[in-house]
Amino acid sequence: MPSLRPVLLVCAALVAALLGLAAPAAHARPDQAMTFEAPRDLLDPERREAALAELDALGVTSLRVILRWRDVAPNGDSSTRPAFDATDPNAYGWGQYDALLAAAQARGWSVILTISSPVPKWATSAKRDSVTRPSPAEFRRFTTAVGRRYGDQISTWSMWNEPNLPQFLRPQISRGKPVGPTLYRELYLAGRAGLLDAGQTGDRILFGETAPKGSTNRLAPLDFIRRALCLDAKYRKRASCARLETEGVAHHAYTTRQGPSFVPANKDDVTIKVVSRLSSALDKAARAGAITPDLPLYLTEFGIQSVPDTLFGVSLLQQNEFRAISERIAADNPRVVAFSQYLLRDDDATGENSYGGFETGLRFANGKAKPALAGFRLPLAARKRTDGRVSLWGLVRPARGVTTVDLEVSTGDGFRLLRRLTTDQRGTFRLTSAGGGNRRWRLRWSAPDGTVYTSPAVRAYAG
Repeated sequence: MPSLRPVLLVCAALVAALLGLAAPAAHARPDQAMTFEAPRDLLDPERREAALAELDALGVTSLRVILRWRDVAPNGDSSTRPAFDATDPNAYGWGQYDALLAAAQARGWSVILTISSPVPKWATSAKRDSVTRPSPAEFRRFTTAVGRRYGDQISTWSMWNEPNLPQFLRPQISRGKPVGPTLYRELYLAGRAGLLDAGQTGDRILFGETAPKGSTNRLAPLDFIRRALCLDAKYRKRASCARLETEGVAHHAYTTRQGPSFVPANKDDVTIKVVSRLSSALDKAARAGAITPDLPLYLTEFGIQSVPDTLFGVSLLQQNEFRAISERIAADNPRVVAFSQYLLRDDDATGENSYGGFETGLRFANGKAKPALAGFRLPLAARKRTDGRVSLWGLVRPARGVTTVDLEVSTGDGFRLLRRLTTDQRGTFRLTSAGGGNRRWRLRWSAPDGTVYTSPAVRAYAG
């Protein structure tokens, strides 16, 4: 008897079309993680528990933490190296890192631990600052100590924060020639060796953590990565350079005030819209024998800056919309295994119109909630299609599995129920609906405890 499966599939597709439902993207990763980074709150013993409780309520189950070498090393501000066993974790002052990582472990959360500068002055070649030519040998000893300290709590590590920026690693360029990539490769290999010395043989150790754009004093991320992998501009590998072992590549796909649709003119820059540039570059690098094929991408730092920053910030409405659109882009990319949100609260301003930090928080610096806070719990993105309809993607982040959520629509005269939807196991849904006019959409979700949450309204964007 012929199988009924093809017939049933056709019928299911017809029903979905009649209902206006879009089939889940075949290429989307169902296991993509959302990592959250909030150092101002999580490394503050007075704020930590409240911040963890809020993140838990938002559906967060993974953190990214930057471990700053100088902050825990003995005599970190001195140019004289103290006499100590640098591989011994008991020789360091781990401070609030111990408490934070223990709290994450107690909640069953995963952590990506980025081991980075600033470094002790005594661990640099000239011993004048905390970022110029760090010693790979000293870094290996330090990562051995880190692995021995936190190896039972961490299974994903990353080597260096934004090594293509001079504020984290110098020099980037010396006598007209790029040297930052070579310095970084040496540090990465030393750090990896240190973790293996500590027994972390089955862990994921990430390469990259690159910033999204180049400039006159720093290399664009793809240029930096090519050089660190001993590749020329045409992805030809230097014969004397061995294949680099890594379990993934980390990148910070920030965009500009133009939002997630921004496409940088420099083909070696990688913002959220063009993350495919990075995966394509990695494919070429793998074919050249520089890395293993099909490495996953970790977008380990991301956020949308908002007002009150008048130079780089967008409106509060745009912050919420741009963040959700960016998350949808990441969710649709099969290589991306982790996306991120940088900051729960904005950095503090140092004066009028002086915002030298980041205003990517879901709350203002004073703790007041932005619309993006509610939007983070219930992200929703509406993309215009060429046929005049709208493709909607949404996520009920706190739902730990299948749930129902109400999608509401407004044409300017108040919101009404458009459809009650059932999500997948990850809490996501997709829907194709009518577009045009002044339509806006929002989500309403009832939590298991009966609390009803409503997302900010979003408009359709050109995709």
